[in-house]
Order: sequence, then C-alpha cells, then structure tokens
Amino acid sequence: MGDLFQPTHLLILGVVVFLLFGAKRLPEMGKGLGEGLKGFKEGLKGVQDTPAPPPVQQQQAVAPQPVQPAPQQPVEQK
Repeated sequence: MGDLFQPTHLLILGVVVFLLFGAKRLPEMGKGLGEGLKGFKEGLKGVQDTPAPPPVQQQQAVAPQPVQPAPQQPVEQK
C-alpha cells in the first residue's frame, strides 16, 4: 500500500475520471483547479492585486419629448 502512485494506478485513476466526467468537462475542471491553486498561492504569499475601480456609469440624457399643441375646438360663428 506504500506504492500508491505507481503508473498503473495513475492510469486507472485517469480512465475512471475520464469516464465519470467526459472529455468536454475535463479541461474546464483543470482550468478551475489551476486558477484555484494560483489564488491559494497568492493568498499564502500575501500578494493581492489591487481591485480595479468600478466602471464609471454615464448617465444617459433623456431627450425632451416635443410638446404637442392641444387640439383646437371649432369656433362657431353666429
């Protein structure tokens, strides 16, 4: 039991993982694991990126609506 990481054990483990998760999901899992380890290492070193300032939101100017004249009533002539 002391030789747990023999090549045949690793090969069998790789085949089982491939069958469980599929070819499409494995790269996504590897990327997520790599980013997690990178973040963990940076956290241990105390290196933290300064957060970017939030984007400035520009207020959109609302165009004034044209004023429509009131409908004229017909004038009765006597």
